[in-house]
Amino acid sequence: MGRSSRRDFLQASAGGLLLTGIPGAIPAASSGLSIAPFRFDVTAPTGHGCCGGWIKPIEAVDDAQEAIGYVLLGAGAPIVVCAVDWTGILNSAHVAWRTAMAEAAGTTAERCAVQCVHQHNAPFACLDAQKLVDAQGDLPNIMLPDFFAVCLDRLRQAITAAIPQAVPVTHVGQGLGRVEQVASNRRINRGPDGRILSMRGSACADPKLRDMTEGLVDPELRTVAFYSGDRAVVCCHYYAVHPMSYYGDGRASSDFPGLARKQCQAEEPGTTHIYFTGCAGNISAGKYNDGSKEMRPILAQRIRDGIAAAAANLKREPVGSAIWKTAEILPQPRADLNADALAALIADKTRAVVGRNRPAFELAWLQRVEQKIPIVLSSLQINDICLLHLPGESFLEYQLRAQKLAGGRFVATAAYGDGGPWYIPVKEEYPAGGYEVSVAFCSPEVDDELTRGMQGLLT
Repeated sequence: MGRSSRRDFLQASAGGLLLTGIPGAIPAASSGLSIAPFRFDVTAPTGHGCCGGWIKPIEAVDDAQEAIGYVLLGAGAPIVVCAVDWTGILNSAHVAWRTAMAEAAGTTAERCAVQCVHQHNAPFACLDAQKLVDAQGDLPNIMLPDFFAVCLDRLRQAITAAIPQAVPVTHVGQGLGRVEQVASNRRINRGPDGRILSMRGSACADPKLRDMTEGLVDPELRTVAFYSGDRAVVCCHYYAVHPMSYYGDGRASSDFPGLARKQCQAEEPGTTHIYFTGCAGNISAGKYNDGSKEMRPILAQRIRDGIAAAAANLKREPVGSAIWKTAEILPQPRADLNADALAALIADKTRAVVGRNRPAFELAWLQRVEQKIPIVLSSLQINDICLLHLPGESFLEYQLRAQKLAGGRFVATAAYGDGGPWYIPVKEEYPAGGYEVSVAFCSPEVDDELTRGMQGLLT
């Protein structure tokens, strides 16, 4: 998208979201809660690898990529939640990011959640896989450790600067807004036996695939707003779709969800808007997106319209209690993953980059499981609202399952947390094969383990 079209998009609006009133004196919060939003730039430097190193590296910036989050104070030790415009943060990098948040906020890593939005023209932060490709000497970078360290420094500085500016939380709001013609199921083209014949990706140029049914999606965008008096201090938006209109051209961008978020931010500079990608492992815009550059601002406006609809439906109420819960899981690898075989693939210089870098991610997962380093799931419950943080590219069915498990409470789910396992299908989908199953690092039993974890967080 050219500079003029981006500017026109950011300026085009039917009006503000009307989430805020006229700011007055800072109110007192009977709940004792306060909130401190923070943000900083995470746009990778020129030459940095994108999406694991097998697409074109960064050569230009269309719009900045950001990490945006908040520190919640007054519910025991501080709670920190952050969304990052990267493809993923995995394994030891995910632990390091949460540890840095904890150090800056004076809390523990278990009370910190970092989720990625999952844009592809961005870093796929796995320091463990980076070590494996470094040993080869001829492979493109996955995550440059020096740049990752810079981002951790920015993270600590942003949180440290934000906490003294915390304001009381007096109310919380929840709202639903339907998003039209964005999400569609990727796994829609099946044979008579139910096996996947072809995938409808983030962009789809095949008219036959685009003409197929939308399939199972969650059409609702969920917004949760934290208020200080009449002012919405932080608004979190949750929607399940792969967030790419097009990619692979080496141009860093927050893509269509990020542009929608930035439009909201421009309209309401006094409110921090944060976008979380839901359980979109099997969900993309492929039915509605042909991959042309013209579609990026169109998809962004559709997300923006969904945010406006959610804002119009916000139900605001005084804050009661706030409870943070965690659960640990350590899903076992697929039975066919073998460390020696993966090491041989990484070392095979006759293979394409993707055929060498991707096995590095798989081997990193095997090594993590061997070291018994669990994935931490978490939830933040405020009144009847539950903010759920899940790992990897979880399938949509987990998000829908969470809504049922919560017994009528309002659930907003963010996936793309710890990305170590990559795709996390539901167990019924493993026999159907297809791309997503082929790059699911865990055995089908991950379904039962993840569901048990969710039950503990939602009850």
